[in-house]
Amino acid sequence: MVYTVSGIRLSSVPSVHRSNGSTFSGDRSSKNLSFFLKKGMLSRKDFALKSSSDSDSPPLAFAASQKILVPGSQTDGSSPSSDQLELANTVSENHQEIVDADGLGMEGGSRIKDEENHTESISGYSKADEKQDIVHSIAESEDDKLEFSNGLKMGEARLKSIPPPGSGQKIYEIDPLLRGHREHLDYRFEQYKKMREAIDKYEGGLETFSRGYEKLGFTRCAKGITYREWAPGAKSAALIGDFNNWNPNADIMTQNEFGVWEIFLPNNADGSAPIPHGSRVKIRMDTPSGIKDSIPAWIKFSVQAPGEIPYNGIYYDPPEEEKYMFQHPQPKRPKSLRIYEAHVGMSSTEPIINTYANFRDDVLPRIKRLGYNAVQIMAIQEHSYYGSFGYHVTNFFAPSSRCGTPDDLKSLIDKAHELGLLVLMDIVHSHASKNVLDGLDMFDGTDGHYFHSGSRGYHWMWDSRLFNYGSWEVLRFLLSNARWWLDEYKFDGFRFDGVTSMMYTHHGLQVAFTGNYNEYFGLATDVEAVVYLMLVNDLIHGLFPEAVAIGEDVSGMPAFCIPVQDGGVGFDYRLHMAIADKWIELLQKRDEDWQMGEIVYTLTNRRWLEKCVAYAESHDQALVGDKTIAFWLMDKDMYDFMALDRPSTPLIDRGIALHKMIRLITMGLGGEGYLNFMGNEFGHPEWIDFPRGEQRLPSGKVIPGNNYSFDKCRRRFDLGDADYLRYHGLQEFDQAMQHLEEIYVFMTSEHQYISRKDEGDRIIVFERGNLVFVFNFHWTNSYFDYRVGCLKPGRYEIVLDSDDKLFGGFNRIDHTAEYFTSEGWYDNRPNSFLVYAPCRTAVVYALAEDESNQHIQGRMT
Repeated sequence: MVYTVSGIRLSSVPSVHRSNGSTFSGDRSSKNLSFFLKKGMLSRKDFALKSSSDSDSPPLAFAASQKILVPGSQTDGSSPSSDQLELANTVSENHQEIVDADGLGMEGGSRIKDEENHTESISGYSKADEKQDIVHSIAESEDDKLEFSNGLKMGEARLKSIPPPGSGQKIYEIDPLLRGHREHLDYRFEQYKKMREAIDKYEGGLETFSRGYEKLGFTRCAKGITYREWAPGAKSAALIGDFNNWNPNADIMTQNEFGVWEIFLPNNADGSAPIPHGSRVKIRMDTPSGIKDSIPAWIKFSVQAPGEIPYNGIYYDPPEEEKYMFQHPQPKRPKSLRIYEAHVGMSSTEPIINTYANFRDDVLPRIKRLGYNAVQIMAIQEHSYYGSFGYHVTNFFAPSSRCGTPDDLKSLIDKAHELGLLVLMDIVHSHASKNVLDGLDMFDGTDGHYFHSGSRGYHWMWDSRLFNYGSWEVLRFLLSNARWWLDEYKFDGFRFDGVTSMMYTHHGLQVAFTGNYNEYFGLATDVEAVVYLMLVNDLIHGLFPEAVAIGEDVSGMPAFCIPVQDGGVGFDYRLHMAIADKWIELLQKRDEDWQMGEIVYTLTNRRWLEKCVAYAESHDQALVGDKTIAFWLMDKDMYDFMALDRPSTPLIDRGIALHKMIRLITMGLGGEGYLNFMGNEFGHPEWIDFPRGEQRLPSGKVIPGNNYSFDKCRRRFDLGDADYLRYHGLQEFDQAMQHLEEIYVFMTSEHQYISRKDEGDRIIVFERGNLVFVFNFHWTNSYFDYRVGCLKPGRYEIVLDSDDKLFGGFNRIDHTAEYFTSEGWYDNRPNSFLVYAPCRTAVVYALAEDESNQHIQGRMT
């Protein structure tokens, strides 16, 4: 008997809760049961639409282990020799370097091969002051060797290095106001340097420290499989699964003095692996909170079987011939980012959970055609509750099995690279699911294992657990996790979720950031979390120089996007979250109450030398309970008046015009990058509503469900493609807008000048790069011979017109017209020209001498 889950054909296997009285003897191969029989097609009829134990397992309160371990001290003569842990030079003096293969790359990056010994030393720490965190070191064996699975392309290799900490003083030159908070900032930087030096001294540097997945979890060598797990609170542990008939007495693990449990399983007599690929596995632990079966913390794949609530860990190690081998090099980082935010599961036009394969074949070509150069994928890390949008992560190293296998995801990423698209991952290191059975919560039976204990470790609004960024092993786990996705899956960077929550102990909740620097540098700042962000940005930019790091910060933390060596946090971009909030605020007002200066101020209010990704709306505004811009503008008229063969309404006409203007001015003024959530480019109707059942709160209040319907959890791309619907015009405009930026690269131009913010005329005029943008937000007034200032003299032509009929406009402007400048100062510009500015339009002009103009004109027609 077989069944299918998430594109994988699975065998019918014994229950996880089978009797513990079974015995095990003889060769393992005779009793192996594989969770993967072979790859199959996706079946959604059998998919369990339950929220796992997300709301069923409240965290228990237990004290953390009293066993305290710190670097450097010795006990019982068991600490490693100096040549194992001491470096010739500290990290502050030298770069850490690693050879990287260019081109095709290495599938899975690098792997440790240990053919002589199946055990490696796990030591380096001993008992000390109780104020210290529980930490330990997993030292490299001298026999371990780096092995690249794909080898070098064309025999070339280059060195990648993690730069030394630097002085951290340049931020005071960039922003003199920071000098008033030098004590806090210097302390923060010193804490960062101390952590870098400690990692360098006891772990061999960030490069080695961030390869925890080569030691912890399951590792394979020629002689068998080693499994290690850090669980200092557990009293006993055993590895159980299909491979040993779930017998807790068959494979007992041993614990070292640093809380790491370990077992080595030798190969079967015939040389086959002791755990077959696809087998279900868990670790059974006797903990302070009782006996529990948990998915290994470093598991690479997990699956929810039909009819079951908790997920099962899967030992994922397919034969070499079944592993996906990357074929295409990763694209270089573009000068300006145009990001298409996407969710694989809801990317189908049908009411189903879509697959990595379908997204690869159907959605990636669409993204490329629309003119975006990067795709940001949400909900990659495994999350047991689908409705969490991927933000309640249960298995940090495992890609979501709802959409397919790890190799399916690699194929998707490789295809994106073939198309020249960067693939950014929406990574969640700000919190974790509070699930006990299939997540990290209470993993070893204690409340403070991976997370802060007590109230500090619980996010009351998100109903999730908060990491202890001061813990050595939590740092190893998270840093290794970031590297894993870049190394193994070839992601091109990250969008770090919930960074504001990380950086402040109040998590940004019920706090209004006014820009006062005292709000950023004080007792409410979580310095340990900020130091972690500095470390992970060091890692990303040192080992993956082309990778992109975007932080979701609403607070406006100064120096957030300044390099770590200069004293900053180290991100490349900050999400300009205030813009979307401003548009929602304005859309609830009358047009007469919109202030041009207010719009411009919000769009341009960003820190010098700190790049931003601007967006008019993201997935947040598309969720049930909120409204997209299109829905704010057109509301219920979208249901009846979007067909071109039907008469329009004033609400539809206004909505289509402002939808285009809002998006273009956001791209034009809002930042050095731009983001759009899938479907919003054509004004996707309605909202996103994940399948859910009725929920009863402890107060007795009942929240109605939607009968687990997928109807509102999909993207109707067919609406944007239908040339007989008004959605099509919005999609065409978004495509033209992306291609305009692709050709002129105006978002990253150093030249930006806002020459007019006319509250009476409702006109905004600005220059960005070599373009002149003219926006008329007036609801009725159109202006003939309206003079606009410009920097360069010459003949100007229209390169983008929101009123073009192709874009659902009224075609009021003649695109063959030429606009000649006149000398003389106007609006503080040395030249000017006259234009026709119809009401509710946005028009972009460029010098006719620029050869790029013809390309845009061709795309418009």
